[in-house]
Amino acid sequence: MNEEISISEQCRILNISRSTYYYEAVGESEKNLSLMRRIDELYIDNPSWGSRQMRNRLRLEGHNVNRKRIQRLMRLMGIEALYPKKNLSRSHPDHKIYPYLLRGLIIDRPNQVWCSDFTYIRLKHGFAYLAAVIDWYSRKVLSWELSNTMDEWFCVSALESALQKFGKPEIFNTDQGSQFTGDSFTGVLKSKEIRISMDGKGRALDNIIVERFWRSLKYEEVYLKEYETLTECRSNISDYIDKYNNFRPHSSVGKLTPDMAYFAA
Repeated sequence: MNEEISISEQCRILNISRSTYYYEAVGESEKNLSLMRRIDELYIDNPSWGSRQMRNRLRLEGHNVNRKRIQRLMRLMGIEALYPKKNLSRSHPDHKIYPYLLRGLIIDRPNQVWCSDFTYIRLKHGFAYLAAVIDWYSRKVLSWELSNTMDEWFCVSALESALQKFGKPEIFNTDQGSQFTGDSFTGVLKSKEIRISMDGKGRALDNIIVERFWRSLKYEEVYLKEYETLTECRSNISDYIDKYNNFRPHSSVGKLTPDMAYFAA
């Protein structure tokens, strides 16, 4: 690496993300990594399960685990049970939570609503996190970013990439995670005069478009393979998203591909 050029600029020139440059295998035992992979599989099918249900199911499968361990691993993976809670709590006490703007809204055109979230991605000897920005109407994945930490920068990077390539939406919807409620993320939206919408805490259906994409990605790509490195993971996910956008028809948009639905309109 050239010490006279910043890391960010060198990564841009080489067309790699900062997460690839800085990536180091995450230090969890093979036992915990195995548990995390199984928790991820169970969570995709049962998003309302909390640590108690996870523990009980894993014990039935022969894993000698306690709830405290499952709670720690779920926090590390960035997941929690999805169900309506009576008392809505902020993910970060100093971050503003915005109201959910999509209830009852007819979404009938591209760039009306974009949404974003991130998910856990397993590697052979570690794990990473994938953030994506999706156009709600067409289902097109506008941008995505991989990271080995849950810091907000990789979510901001995905957002800025989508804005640079595709303009801007009228509304941007996320959950209440600290990656999305912080000034770095909301500041970008406010600077572009984009209306900010956030899911109700623990409401699985409020950001259903992203949840459906995660399920497709996991079952059709991630669970079928065991990525050795973050670079291999990035390459395979890139190929999957290209196919998802360009080849796979969706009944929700008249059996068009996401790209066809997005650009045709």
